[in-house]
Amino acid sequence: MSAASTDHLTEQLGPTVQSLGLDLDALELSTAGRRRVLRVVVDRDGGVSLDDIATVTRAVSRQLDSGDALGDHPYTLEVTSRGVDRPLSTPRHWRRNVGRLVTVATTEGGPEITGRITAADDSGADLAVGSGRQASGTERVEYAQVRRALIQVEFARKEG
Repeated sequence: MSAASTDHLTEQLGPTVQSLGLDLDALELSTAGRRRVLRVVVDRDGGVSLDDIATVTRAVSRQLDSGDALGDHPYTLEVTSRGVDRPLSTPRHWRRNVGRLVTVATTEGGPEITGRITAADDSGADLAVGSGRQASGTERVEYAQVRRALIQVEFARKEG
C-alpha cells in the first residue's frame, strides 16, 4: 500500500485512538492475498491492557466499517501494543522505558552502548552503564545520534 494511504488512515484513526486515552504509535497496511491487513499499534504511559486493545479494536473497526478508508476490499484488523521488539524512536518511548535495559547503536559508528535508562527528556536520555549489577558511570545519549535503540528483555532481573 502507498504511503499516502497509510498517512490518510493515520489522519482518520489518530483522533479515535487519542479519544480513548492512547497514542497511535504506528499504523502498518499490507496485503495478504486479496485481503488487506491493517495493524494498529497503540501505546500510553503506564502500558496498555487487553481491555484497552479490545476497546480500540471495536472503535477502529466501527470507524472503518462506516467509512470508505479501505474501499470495498476485505481487511483484517490487528490492534496491538508496542512490545519490546520495536525500536525506541521518540522521546516518549524513552520516557516510558525509564528503568529498562537498552542497547543503543549510534550514528557515529562506535561500539554499541548497553545501559539502564535512568532519565529521559526531549533531547536525550541518561544511561547507567557498566558490567553486572553495578553501574560504572552514566552516559548521555542524544536522540539525534541514535541509529537504533532496542529494549533488552530481562527474564530474571534482581532489584537491588
